[in-house]
Amino acid sequence: MRQYSPDLTPPWKKPKPAPEVPADPGLVVEESDTGFCGAVVRCEAGTVTLEDRFGKHRVFPLEPRGFLLEGRVVTLVRPSSAAPGRPSRTASGSVAVPGARARVARAGRIYVEGRHDAELVERVWGDDLRIEGVVVEYLEGVDDLPAIVAEFAPGPDARLGVLVDHLVPGSKESRIAEAVTSEHALVVGHPYIDIWEAVKPSSVGIEAWPRVPRGQDWKTGVCRALGWPSENTGAVWQAILARVGSYKDLEPELLGRVEELIDFVTDSGGA
Repeated sequence: MRQYSPDLTPPWKKPKPAPEVPADPGLVVEESDTGFCGAVVRCEAGTVTLEDRFGKHRVFPLEPRGFLLEGRVVTLVRPSSAAPGRPSRTASGSVAVPGARARVARAGRIYVEGRHDAELVERVWGDDLRIEGVVVEYLEGVDDLPAIVAEFAPGPDARLGVLVDHLVPGSKESRIAEAVTSEHALVVGHPYIDIWEAVKPSSVGIEAWPRVPRGQDWKTGVCRALGWPSENTGAVWQAILARVGSYKDLEPELLGRVEELIDFVTDSGGA
């Protein structure tokens, strides 16, 4: 007996197969249904992540005929592992070194003010720091800095870098920083009251970080102004941290200071 296909659609009405295009990093496409246009930043099993020109990320399924490439309907597919691609990068933007092992820890250290600061530095610069052998520790407050520097005793083979919150001229923080800075100890800071502010508002889905009146706990004030749960700022921070995928989610004022500290601690004069 002759076998018939259950599809009775006339051949001239069937859509032509869309060409398959590897979702290589950097490829700019438009998602058909939403019109979201962006560059491929990662492609995993069944999904592709696009980044638009404002730095916003969105994840889409790899469906047939799901994207437009230069106006043409295409089907994105996972790139072949054997295919040549662009060098992958770490979250800090550095070129990743496949298979690189962590270096034995240097004597030098980087201190940051607060646990949240340390978690953010680890999230973005962690891979780089491990390759360089730089350990990041946190201090509870800038008032503890003179004692820490005295105990650490920085020298040519053990440089010390410190990142301080809200380091503005004339402040208590700036006076302490000046007192402990030396040839082998570098203290830098960002202008933000709290490290939360160093995350771009767009990355957490807000227009701007709210202004909090003097005398009010900053984190609590921010949560109340935005309608976030103010009774557990630690959980709120973890939600903020989860929205940080790379250096693109951070303000330049923080990026420059952290890179400066890493360069200082890893300089040949201090290695």
